[in-house]
Amino acid sequence: MNTIENQTFDEERSLYNLKDTHVKNCTFAGPADGESVLKEARNIVVSDCSFSLRYPFWHVRGFELTNSTMDEGTRAPIWYAFDGKIEDSTINGTKCLRECDNMSIHNCKVVSDEFGWRCNNVTIEDSEMESVYYLFQSNNVNIKKLQMKGKYSFQYMENVFIEDSYLDTKDAFWHSKNVTVKNSVVKGEYLAWFSEGLTLIDCKIIGTQPLCYCKDLKLINCTMEDTDLAFEYSDVEADIKGHIISVKNPRSGNIVADSVGEVIFEDAVMETDGQVIIR
Repeated sequence: MNTIENQTFDEERSLYNLKDTHVKNCTFAGPADGESVLKEARNIVVSDCSFSLRYPFWHVRGFELTNSTMDEGTRAPIWYAFDGKIEDSTINGTKCLRECDNMSIHNCKVVSDEFGWRCNNVTIEDSEMESVYYLFQSNNVNIKKLQMKGKYSFQYMENVFIEDSYLDTKDAFWHSKNVTVKNSVVKGEYLAWFSEGLTLIDCKIIGTQPLCYCKDLKLINCTMEDTDLAFEYSDVEADIKGHIISVKNPRSGNIVADSVGEVIFEDAVMETDGQVIIR
């Protein structure tokens, strides 16, 4: 590999179509305020760099970004990229990751609204992230040890596995398909409405009106806190340890719990045959 190090770049497309190069300890900022500094790069390693210019990693194929920072001025930093690894980095640019494929993120801190839209084959591990509409319409995603905060997360996603994570997010998993969440806390209102094939294993669910209008919903060895009006119009098989405040109009299946404050069967707009069973 060639090496570029200890330099500052601020011109438009300053390293356009860079190939087989290690970019080290460089700064991408300055009065020229140029965009797309590394656009169309191929097989690059970027380490110990700082970014404050828009669209730096568009259409990049084969890259590593390590121990680097992207500030709020680095808008939409990584779009249409393939085969990327992002490690030990801090990203504060909005709309990071859009229509990317085969991306790995490890030990990163990210504050980026609309993070990860319409991506495929994404791995996230040991990271902290804050976003609105997080991972919207992305598929084939594996997540482990994520601390996540935001609203409207994991919507319209397919084929997702999450474990050992803390998700503080309302309106999560709406219209998602084939999602498994294991050994995690999921906190937020209106969890997973209209989802299909959602499985929660050894999870703690917190918040009002969760898991309504769901198809093929499964809860295995879970607990629920502050969960009222749960499971409305859902097809569900649930094994809940502890208490549920209230269950309303489950469409089908069985909900087994240690106790339920109130079971409501009224004002249904469809046939509701779900069973609530107290151990």
